[in-house]
This record gives sequence, C-alpha cells and structure tokens, in this order.
Amino acid sequence: MMGALHKWFRRSWITRGLDGDGTAPLEAVAWRLFGVVLLAACIVVTFATHPRPGLHGRDAAVLASFAAMVLCATAAHPQRTTVSRRQLVAALVGVIVAAGVLGSAQPHGIWVIGPYYVAIVAALKLDRRTAWLVFIAAVIPFVGGYLIKGQGAGAGTFLSGILPWFFAMRLLRYVSGQRDELKASQAAEAQAAAAAERGRLAREMHDVLAHSLSALALQLESTRLLARSRGVDEDVSLAIDRAHHVAASGLEEARRAIAAERGDELPGPELIGALAVAFEEQSGLPVALEVRGEPRQLPPEARLAVYRTAQEALTNVRRHASAERVEVQLDYAPQTTTLVVEDHAVGGSPPTAGAGVNGGGYGLTGMRERAELLGGELLAAPTPQGFRVELRLPAGG
Repeated sequence: MMGALHKWFRRSWITRGLDGDGTAPLEAVAWRLFGVVLLAACIVVTFATHPRPGLHGRDAAVLASFAAMVLCATAAHPQRTTVSRRQLVAALVGVIVAAGVLGSAQPHGIWVIGPYYVAIVAALKLDRRTAWLVFIAAVIPFVGGYLIKGQGAGAGTFLSGILPWFFAMRLLRYVSGQRDELKASQAAEAQAAAAAERGRLAREMHDVLAHSLSALALQLESTRLLARSRGVDEDVSLAIDRAHHVAASGLEEARRAIAAERGDELPGPELIGALAVAFEEQSGLPVALEVRGEPRQLPPEARLAVYRTAQEALTNVRRHASAERVEVQLDYAPQTTTLVVEDHAVGGSPPTAGAGVNGGGYGLTGMRERAELLGGELLAAPTPQGFRVELRLPAGG
C-alpha cells in the first residue's frame, strides 16, 4: 500500500517538473503541498463556520461563492502557461467578487484568502500597471467594508498583511526577470562565440582547401591541354578531363561549404538538376530527373539533407555501380518529402561489390543519421536491377 502511494506521488502533478517534465525541485514540491493543505483547511473552515454551506438561502450563497472562488483561483493558477493576460485578469476579478460575496454571507469564514491570493498572483504574473490596478481592486472593497463597519483596526491589519506579500512577489518577479535576461545574454554570447569560431574555420578552409583545389584544377587543365598538344592517347586525355571536372566540382562544393559555415544560404533540392547534369558530364551515364507535386520551401537542414543525399547517392553510383542509367525522383507529397536515387545495372546484372549493400559506406551512414535527426528515415538497399537510395522527411522538415 505504501509503495503504491509513493509511486503515485512520484508521478503526480505535485512532483512534476516546472516545464511539465522531469521532477520539480524540493521547494516547488513543498509549495504545492502547502497549497493542497491550505485548500483542505479552507474547506474544513468553511464547512465548520456558521452559516454552513447548504442548498437554501444564505447557506446556498456561502456554498456558491466558495465554489466560485476556488474555481476562479484554479483558473488563475500561476503555473498555468496557456492562460492569456485577459483571461488571467478576468479570473482574478472573479476571485475578488466571490470573496466579497463569501465575506458578506460568512463574515467569520476564510474569505480573506481571496484578496491575498489575488495580490500574490497579480504581482507574479502581470506587468506593473496591471498588477497595481488588480491589487487596488482587490483591496479597496474589503478595506471599505471594514471602515463601513467601524473596524478601522481590522482595515489596518488587512493592509499591513497584504501589502508585504504584494511587494515581496513583485520583487521576486523582478529577480526572476533579471535571471532570465542574464540567461538570454549568456546564450547570445555563446552563439556569437560559435559564429566567430565558424567564421574562423571558414577562413581556414578557404585559405587551405579551396586554394589547393583551385590550384589542382588549374594544373589538371594545363595537363589536359598539354596532353592534347602532344597527341596523347584519347583515353588518357578523357581521364584527365574527368579528373579536372572532379577537381572543379570539389572546388565548388568547398565554396558552398564555406558559405554555409558563414551563414549563407545552404544548397537545396533546386540544385539537384545541376547535380544530375554534372554527373552526366563526368560519368557519361544518362540521368532521368522527375519532380512530383508542388515544390515547397523546406527548413535549411531539410534542404541540405535532400541535396547531400542526392549528391552522395550519385557519387556512389559513379564509384561502385556498373550502371547504364540512373533515375532521380523528388516527390512533394502532402505529408512527406521523398527523394529516390536508383541506378539500373547493365543488362540487369546485380550491383558490383562495394555498391553499399549495408548503407553505402560512411557517407550514407551520415545521411541516415541526418535523416533521423530530422524525424525522417533513409533506406539504402540493392534491387534486382541495381541499387536504390530513398530519403523520406516529414513535409515540414
């Protein structure tokens, strides 16, 4: 029995984290338990005080006003994050009205808890001007009631008790705001430092990698021209030409990577056509590109995933497969964005060894991880005619 009770307590709203997940700190749990005990005490006092809640006459007024005060207080609970400012003010006004009716029907009851609750919640959740207006609305009726009855001491006691609570909660709100601003500032500083580091790495990549590839492309171009002028075998010239295309493509990819690190726009599905054209020029294999559905704007990471998957799949075809043609399909379905790259081997023969039966090597493994991080999946497997790579992402990326 005790074990079941402890298990329920650990999973209840009393111990739930402030963000709805995990476990709340000890102070929050103690505060919630205090609220439960206070509510239970209010119920006991209300039903033990004359006139007691009932269904007729003044007793019905006590019951209705007490129930209304509890319901409005629940609606204005400080931890309710879905309540708008207008709804919160309306709920607090409801607590004030219900407490006033309860005080008239049951003068010796716990009606005073109403204005105290309003002062605390208003100080914590509302801006300064609105909080003061609500606080004044919660104080004036009850102070006026005391004065009308000639109970000046009671009015003084009421004010001296509720004012410190209001000021303390306003101070707590101020400190919490300062803490949130400090966290935001620290996060902004961390982002700025990360951006500066990305910029430094981009400059290093540009100085080393891009310059090296550029020099390599120029050297290969010179070698190709020299080979033609010396009457070198055509196959050798063609191999040099293909190597030049690979170097030029690598240079372009390096520039795009550097641009991405600098925060420029990332490559996306609209460049798959250019990939297909470059692949045809470098491999001599025909590529059939088909786009289905209405193209839509994808988030940056999803755009990059589609482009990189097409790039990696075409690279694997050129490296590993003995294909005679390649098909690329990009499908914009209502719920998913799907990319399919499939090669068809010569004469329907199976893919050559190393075609990536287990995922296409590290490249496709990275693409699979990227897809999973975006809530999608990547499938890479041999077919009776060749090899197929399929990327599926949610419509929103």
